[in-house]
Amino acid sequence: MKVIGLTGGIGSGKSTVSQFLAELGAVIVDADRVGHEAFKPDNIEREIKK
Repeated sequence: MKVIGLTGGIGSGKSTVSQFLAELGAVIVDADRVGHEAFKPDNIEREIKK
């Protein structure tokens, strides 16, 4: 399995390239989305209660 890191500034085409790769069958992990999800208040509260 190959792992490709895709970086770039705002408007550089990261989403376009990600969409293209997904259409070819690549698994896409959006680290920005994962990070935002992890820091949602309800997720933090749930982890604290554990």
